[in-house]
Amino acid sequence: MLPIQYSSRFASLNYGLAVAAAALLASIASPDVHAQNADPAGPVFEDGQSQIVEAFSDSEKWIRHELWVETEFDSDGDGELDRVHVSVVRQEQTRTEGLKVPVIYGSSPYYSGTSGGRQYLWDVRHELGEPSPPRTNQPQIELRIRPNITNGFVDDWLPRGFAVVHSESPGTGLSEGCPTVGGINESLAPKAVIDWLNGRAKGFTSVDGNEEVSAEWSTGMVGMTGTSYNGTLPLAAATTGVDGLEAIIPVSPNTSYWHYYRSYGLVRHPFGWLGEDIDFLYDFIHTRDSDRREYCNRVVRDGEMAEGRDRITGDYNDFWAGRDYLNVVQNVKAATLMSHAFNDWNVVPEHSYRISMALKAQGVPLQMYYHQGGHGGPPPHKLMNRWFTRYLYGVENGVEDDPKAWIVREGDDRLEPTPYADYPNPDSEPVTVHLSVGGTGMGGLSLSTDPNQGEETLEDNVSFSGATLARAEWTDHRLLYTTAELQADVHLSGVTTITVRVAADRPAVNLSIWVVSLPWIEGRNARGGIVTRGWADLQNRNSLRESEPLVPGQLYEMTFDLQPDDQIIKTGQKLGLMIFSSDRDFTLWPKPGAKLTVDLDGTTLSLPVVGGQAAFARAIGEETL
Repeated sequence: MLPIQYSSRFASLNYGLAVAAAALLASIASPDVHAQNADPAGPVFEDGQSQIVEAFSDSEKWIRHELWVETEFDSDGDGELDRVHVSVVRQEQTRTEGLKVPVIYGSSPYYSGTSGGRQYLWDVRHELGEPSPPRTNQPQIELRIRPNITNGFVDDWLPRGFAVVHSESPGTGLSEGCPTVGGINESLAPKAVIDWLNGRAKGFTSVDGNEEVSAEWSTGMVGMTGTSYNGTLPLAAATTGVDGLEAIIPVSPNTSYWHYYRSYGLVRHPFGWLGEDIDFLYDFIHTRDSDRREYCNRVVRDGEMAEGRDRITGDYNDFWAGRDYLNVVQNVKAATLMSHAFNDWNVVPEHSYRISMALKAQGVPLQMYYHQGGHGGPPPHKLMNRWFTRYLYGVENGVEDDPKAWIVREGDDRLEPTPYADYPNPDSEPVTVHLSVGGTGMGGLSLSTDPNQGEETLEDNVSFSGATLARAEWTDHRLLYTTAELQADVHLSGVTTITVRVAADRPAVNLSIWVVSLPWIEGRNARGGIVTRGWADLQNRNSLRESEPLVPGQLYEMTFDLQPDDQIIKTGQKLGLMIFSSDRDFTLWPKPGAKLTVDLDGTTLSLPVVGGQAAFARAIGEETL
């Protein structure tokens, strides 16, 4: 075993000496300890990473046990503090040699199954501003109980000297409480587990018993990770500021349920789940079978959610604010390795971006990993290992000096990212481009301004997908404006912003914006397609909390961000802006026929170009202005 210098915000001690001392004390206290073992097993580190230790690798000798941790809340209204179901897997040396280890911890509402039930999604076929057709609630599903909850993370981290802990979210599996989908109990539940690992909360051998169990084998240093909902909960726990949560690696985390189900006031659904809303997700995860189920349904789903979700206006309100982790991000002190994909259209990349920018401003240790795929995909194991080794074992591996951003370039292996100084790229600058007439076919997009371009009109028709509209040679169901063919690659890094001046012939319409690379060629040698996109409700042009119905025929200006991206558009392509109304894969489906009129002179697109305006001008063959 290599001796290391163990350090954290709370302690600094020689880990090798600590292990030996702990083993000696344990041998005196317990006859089960092998007192003659002069060299007890311990973690090994090379190149700043935790290595597989042979003595930790025999899964038959791993210690597995389950317990229930008492929380500080009573979300199911039974007058008793809720207890959450927890499983532990740890090395035998934590019992036989007095070894203390840090913890890799995962929490989830999914471990005991989900309802599925796409037939219970909201019907998206209705007019904007009108009440949604009623949704049928999912029936209770059969609880799927797994021994030890799950084996996730175990094979990766147990042999490397970490214990692994899992817990089920409130109201799911064998955990008490109500599911709230982003409510405060979802943050306080993992906090309670971390408190238990640090001796500050009580654990019990049964859900309703009094026999306590402690975590004397834990150093109290905890790292959390997971993907999607399971990636949201590490951030949720971190926003409580709980001591002992030293590092988190959220993968595709949902950092705001309003941003997940709405976009600038527009009712928008996650890709692949058209018609999903927060009450559907409540039913989807509500697997707990108890006499408190009716209470949870009545108070949470049919009470708080029904009153707060607002599928008519889509406005931001106190209900949604309570499920927006940016509002409590100032409490986060855990070192964060954020992971997301630029083409994740389920949990769109703004979720990780908005939190990362806030953490960066706060001085929280931060790295970002982005790839070009879809939903999910954790960082390479080396990045995760260095992160957890540094912040859970205190190994001075220089991770603080590593590049701040790791981005997988187009066509590269997801596990071979390119390092960058930061994200967005420090050399990226906003470049404003302007529109010129011809959008029903292919209008212009350039640096130069040519006044008096006038207005152009499109007619909404959700029958056509966005991809179909982008590939169309001519259609009156969208407006498309493109640059000249690129003479050099264009590297976009950061957030694209649209300022649009538009009128509608009715009080409410969908507004969808895509930035595309053309020609749109699918298949193995694809080069074109979606660069980024966004959606907005013109009624929320002045406030996200208050809708202002449109006066038909009156022009309104609105500025909003599209999804963050980092993409290199290749020479020979054209960069295009597409404006249309209903997005078949994301928005509500009103009857076709709404007309939107765009004022070209009042509409601009701001692109985050690496190299700024000079680089963009060279690429599109224009002189620098």
